[in-house]
Formats: sequence, C-alpha cells, structure tokens
Amino acid sequence: MKFTYLLPLCLIVLLTGCKENESENVTVVQEDALGYLALGDSYTIGESVGVEMRWPVQLVERLQKEGLDIEDPRIIATTGWTTQDLLSAMEAQLNNEKFDLVSVSIGVNNQYQGKSIEAYRDDLYEIFERAISHSQSGAEGVFAVSIPDYGVTPFGEERAEEIGKELDEFNRIFEEVASEFNVDFYDITPISRKAANEPELIAEDDLHPSGEMYRQWVDHFYEEVRQKVAIKK
Repeated sequence: MKFTYLLPLCLIVLLTGCKENESENVTVVQEDALGYLALGDSYTIGESVGVEMRWPVQLVERLQKEGLDIEDPRIIATTGWTTQDLLSAMEAQLNNEKFDLVSVSIGVNNQYQGKSIEAYRDDLYEIFERAISHSQSGAEGVFAVSIPDYGVTPFGEERAEEIGKELDEFNRIFEEVASEFNVDFYDITPISRKAANEPELIAEDDLHPSGEMYRQWVDHFYEEVRQKVAIKK
C-alpha cells in the first residue's frame, strides 16, 4: 500500500524536477548590434565637412532611423591615402574582426599622384580579398563606391578634361575588379559631376564634396545597402 501511494508522488517529483531543469537550461541570446567598416581616403573620412555629414555616418543614421541596430561606422581612412596606404593601415589596425557591412572607396590619390593603373589593379585585388575576409557574409556584405570627379571643382578645373578621362579609366578598373569578386559597385561619379553647375555640392575647400553631395550618394545606393543588412535582423 505504501508503494502504491509513493509511486504517484515520485512521478510528481520527477516531472517537477524535469520542468525545473528545462527552465534552468533556457539560454536567452542577446543579439549584438550590426557592425560597419568603411575603408577609403578623404572622401570616406569627409574632409572639410562635419563628422555628421560624412557619407558613412549619414548611411548609418538612416539605417538607425529605420530601426536597425547598427553601430557607428568604424572608419579607416585618411586624406591623401593611396591604395598602398590603405593596405598598410588595414594590416596595422585590423585583427580578426568581422563586420556586417564593409565599404571600399579608394583610388583618387593613385590618379592624383600619377601612380600606374596596373599597380592600382593589383592593390585592389588585395584590398577586396581583405575586405571580404572581414565581412560576416563574404562578398555579399561588401560594396564599393566609385571615385568622384574632382575635375569639376575649382581646384581641378584647369585640368578638368584630363582628370575626368583618367578617373573614368581608374573607375573602369575599380568596377571590373569589384565584379570579379562579386562585390556590388555603386557609381556616384555622375553625381559628383553635377557640381560643375551646382556649387553647393562642393565643400568650402573648393575640392571635396559637401555634406549635400554625400547625402545624394547615400540616396543613390541606400536601398541596396539596406537590403544587405535588413535580412540580418
């Protein structure tokens, strides 16, 4: 008789114990914010405009306004950098970090300093390889932004035609290499050329883009970039 009464009690204890263990084993996963790495030169760092007007910062702000949990951009860029400078900085400043977005915009100083286009191509291969290695989703998380045409600015107007033709060739190589890596290439060069007739698109230094031009760049590729990260949240 005692055994008969004890059996249901044991079952109750066992069942209760199982529920307690199940509760203890539940792990709540806290998702981290999305990360963004912006690689480039003066155009990426936003020479002559406020921090809030840099195009990577404007891009992140728009993503945040749409409810995406994304951190402020990690920018590795300095005015005057060539592809070799960027490669050296990536080597020195990046370890094994992975980012949800990685952008590449580089090359104007290769052209300005008279570097060979063959060397530019070679460096781009290494830059894209490294950029993709730091992307959580490989090439899908990486995008390239073309080189703007500074020949339309007061600084470059005396050599406007020459500068424009050379940059078209650099951008052709830029897009070609990006395509080989299956990286999306966003051509903002036509937007930059609007500055020939719209001086408000040029910063006070008479060379770099204004915050308004950067806003138009972001408008140009925003929807496509948003799709790259929207599926991750």
